[in-house]
Amino acid sequence: MKLETIDYRAPDSAERFVKSLHETGFGVLSNHPIKQALVETIYQEWYAFFNSEEKQAYLFKPETQDGFFPASVSETAKGNSVKDIKEYFHVYPWGRIPDSLRDNILEYYQQANHFAAELLGWIEQYSPADVAEKYSIQLSEMISNSQKTLLRILHYPPMQGDEELGAIRAAAHEDINLITVLPAANEPGLQVKNKQGEWVDVPSDFGNIIINIGDMLQEASGGYFPSTSHRVINPQGADKTKSRISLPLFLHPNPEVVLSERHTADSYLMERLRELGVI
Repeated sequence: MKLETIDYRAPDSAERFVKSLHETGFGVLSNHPIKQALVETIYQEWYAFFNSEEKQAYLFKPETQDGFFPASVSETAKGNSVKDIKEYFHVYPWGRIPDSLRDNILEYYQQANHFAAELLGWIEQYSPADVAEKYSIQLSEMISNSQKTLLRILHYPPMQGDEELGAIRAAAHEDINLITVLPAANEPGLQVKNKQGEWVDVPSDFGNIIINIGDMLQEASGGYFPSTSHRVINPQGADKTKSRISLPLFLHPNPEVVLSERHTADSYLMERLRELGVI
């Protein structure tokens, strides 16, 4: 399996994109409408923030899950015992954001949400009829004005050489949400596991945007769209000295949305957060 990059402007882009999501759980788009200059500015602004002491003033609140999460409380992926090598900041429009960083990050949040709604429309349009009828409401409606959609700004610091044995930047995991929208990071390292169990590099050309299926869409589609394991591997050689900034937007439905006979979005999220030990 090799993930192809699909030109958003091509006449058959929607169909090819949804086919890629069905076959691999991932789709990669070039020439998309999200402004590249905005993404680059955000990378620079937040790189400076993560390298300052200002971040300590925004330490996360357990009850709201917004703010700065230091490396000491970083996630441990399901099935792993070693923490990931990363720190991150959770942005919600209603949450705490440094004033100097607010305008650009909320502009990006809005752009990426709008784009995600369009992509969910593509997914619905090219879902087989027996899959589409499983959706309780339109996919784009599921995320409309959702207060749960999370923008995470990730900082993977340079490797120091004293990392815990077995620790990598992001251990293999699946996402919980409907879909994840991710501009290609400023450094490579993202890999997806194919059906043969092999790890494949995700095309990370700067300017691409990467979309992957989360567990909630897998649940809502009866497994037609797979939530695929992915990871961020540690850099090698000279790249070890480089930070990596990443901007995943996790599209979450409104809590009352029915995903399947077993789950609403809220019941599914709570079950997964308990499994991860977050709540």
